[in-house]
Amino acid sequence: MYTVYVLHSLVYDKIYIGYTGNLANRLLSHNELSTKGWTVRHRPWDLLYQEDIPVKKKR
Repeated sequence: MYTVYVLHSLVYDKIYIGYTGNLANRLLSHNELSTKGWTVRHRPWDLLYQEDIPVKKKR
């Protein structure tokens, strides 16, 4: 299962769209753990939307 998510930076009025297999860890990375990248420069991020997408396994 993957989660598609939308983040919003109120301070910079930016939107970020991503997907992940572990939303909790990914949000932690966006807001605290990462040290470089676009989302680091626009912290803090609030979760606006999330949707779980089931993934079919190949046989």
